[in-house]
Amino acid sequence: MEWLERTELLLGSEALARLGQARVALFGVGGVGGHCAEALIRSGIGALDLYDKDVVSVTNINRQLIATTQTIGMPKVLAMRERLLCINPQARIGAYQIFYLPETADQISLAQYTYIVDAVDTVTAKVELALRAQAAGISIISAMGAGNKLNPALFRVADLSQTSVCPLARVMRRELKKRGVRSMKVVYSPEAPIRPAGASAPGSTAFCPSVAGLIMAGEVVRDLCGIASTPREPASERQSSFLETE
Repeated sequence: MEWLERTELLLGSEALARLGQARVALFGVGGVGGHCAEALIRSGIGALDLYDKDVVSVTNINRQLIATTQTIGMPKVLAMRERLLCINPQARIGAYQIFYLPETADQISLAQYTYIVDAVDTVTAKVELALRAQAAGISIISAMGAGNKLNPALFRVADLSQTSVCPLARVMRRELKKRGVRSMKVVYSPEAPIRPAGASAPGSTAFCPSVAGLIMAGEVVRDLCGIASTPREPASERQSSFLETE
C-alpha cells in the first residue's frame, strides 16, 4: 500500500506482510491504549480488536486521543474504531463494549490473537489477562502506571521482574508471583509518582500516557516483525525482583 511505503523502507515487504496478517487484541482505549491502537494501525496491523466499556468524558480531553468536544458520551471503542477506519478503511477493527474481568474473561478467546496489549488500569483485569495469555501461549505487553507522572523520557520497556518504584508494577509482581508468573514484558517509568493533595483520581498529562502507548506499539511491531527487542536494563539498575519481600 502506498501510504505504508515509508514504513516499508525500514521494515521491508516481508515484515509488512506479517503485520498485515496479524490480529491484535487491545484492552483499554484510554490515554495509553488509544495512542497504542492508532500507532498499530498506522504501522499496518491488519486486524485490531478493541475492548473497553467506558464512554468518553470531558475529563478525558486532556490526554485521550479520541476525546474531543464532539465525542463526549460516545463509547470509546466506537470512537476509536471510527478514527482508525479513517486511517485505514481496509483494517479489520472490532469494537467490544466490555470490561475485562475474571467473570467476563470466558467471553473472549485470547487464542485467536497474535498479540495482546494490556492498557487497562485495574489490577484484577491485568492479572487475569496475564494468566490467560500465558495459558494460551500468546505474547502480551502490559502498561504499568502512567498517571501521576511528569517525565515522559523515563518510560521504558522491561521485564516485570526488573521494574522499580512504580506502585502498580510492585502490586503486579506480588500478585503474579503468587500465581506462578515470573516474567512479563511491560512498559513502565521509574519516576516517583506525584501525590496530588486531596485528589481521588490520579493526575494525568497529554504526554506521559501517549508516550507509554507509543512505546508499547513499537514493541509489538518489532516483535511481530522479528526485530530485536529493546535491550533490558543493566543489572546495576535493577532495584527489585520477584525474590524481594514486598
